[in-house]
Amino acid sequence: MMMFLWSVGAFIVTLGILVTFHEFGHFWVARRCGVKVLTFSVGFGRPLWQRQAADGTLYQIGMIPLGGYVRMLDSRVDEVPAELAAQSFNAKSVKQRAAIIAAGPIANFILAILVLWLMFLIGVPSVRPVIGQIAPDSIAAQAGIHTPAEIIAVNQTATPDWQQVNLNFAAALGHETVTVTTRDEQQRVRDYQLDIRNWRLDNNQQPTFITLGLYPFQPEISHQVSWVAENSPAAAAGIQQNDKILVFNGTPVTDWPQTRELIMQSPGQDVVVTVLRDQQQVELMVTLGSRVVDDKLVGFLGVEPTVAPYPEAYRFTQQYGIVEGLVKGAERTWELMVLSVRMLGKLITGTVSISNLSGPVSIAEGAGTTASFGLVYFLGFLALISVNLGIINLVPLPILDGGHLAFLAVEGVRGKPVSERIQEICYRIGGILIFALMAIAISNDVLRLSQ
Repeated sequence: MMMFLWSVGAFIVTLGILVTFHEFGHFWVARRCGVKVLTFSVGFGRPLWQRQAADGTLYQIGMIPLGGYVRMLDSRVDEVPAELAAQSFNAKSVKQRAAIIAAGPIANFILAILVLWLMFLIGVPSVRPVIGQIAPDSIAAQAGIHTPAEIIAVNQTATPDWQQVNLNFAAALGHETVTVTTRDEQQRVRDYQLDIRNWRLDNNQQPTFITLGLYPFQPEISHQVSWVAENSPAAAAGIQQNDKILVFNGTPVTDWPQTRELIMQSPGQDVVVTVLRDQQQVELMVTLGSRVVDDKLVGFLGVEPTVAPYPEAYRFTQQYGIVEGLVKGAERTWELMVLSVRMLGKLITGTVSISNLSGPVSIAEGAGTTASFGLVYFLGFLALISVNLGIINLVPLPILDGGHLAFLAVEGVRGKPVSERIQEICYRIGGILIFALMAIAISNDVLRLSQ
């Protein structure tokens, strides 16, 4: 329940920041173009807070935190006095109206740059993309990639961390091949060609490199107990910290994955566990607990294994100064913008399945999870969503900013606006398409939750 409330709170904060910046973009440029702004609202529905400014603009926060709007004086919908006619939105030139409309998405891109700038100023704890394992019969295995090795580039683009590896592979989706450059422990650099003609992303939200069969290096996990949960089957049986599990119900064990699998296969059973304690073997009778995981009843013991420390050579912090951090923020924003456009194109062509669309539930989960990890991770998530919001709003669908810009482009070419009847028809079609996409995204969220 607490995680749910945390996710909802993080979602509201995320959406509030994104909407405020987006609408402020429209608001700021509209004021600079001499348009009278009637209402600046963050959220819809009954106002929770309102304030009337001296210039007549009503600022408010709505009850429903799922968007916002800037209402401008417009003679097409308002009765405009003669003395205010010049301040009407539709009285402005095509270029001015286009600037006002485009300012919302541009504000989202500026927000992403500033957020990433702050993230790089604080410093992002990262790990080098060292491959630990290759999945058998995977695309990576077929390419013959050797391990251990560090991925230093994908398609000649440097990859300092796993996030960059993920982004570079996503950009290559739909190509016939992708080049992976690695450096092994002897500092030998080698290129591998991965055949990705039949590679598709499914809807399980796994990173791209996992779907290709590349698994990050993981420190060794031993079958020595590092922690025993209170009131657990292990505690009741007398298992102690630093005990090393040697035999599980007659089966010798050599590593933690094997031990865990044996535990999960024995829900509720009485088993004999032999541990090494102070150089002596001790046999203990344990009644395992049981719980449901992925609709399957599995056993549990209530212990955690000892994990070797992560090699310091693989750790580093991405941190930059004021100027360099701003440059890095702008570069990362541009990279995310390009990737978002490409992914939209791949979604349209079917290269990326529509099952990858995410709705508000996935965004709330992402916001809650990244916020729980720390500020820098939440900032990275916020920048990603801000870029996506800006790109989506520029799609030339009626109702979206891109649709309004498309109408203005036609008006600029024809010398007169598109008829209200045609605009109304287009708005209805656009509304249906947006509603359909939202329905698919929400249904994808529900399916992910049920898995």
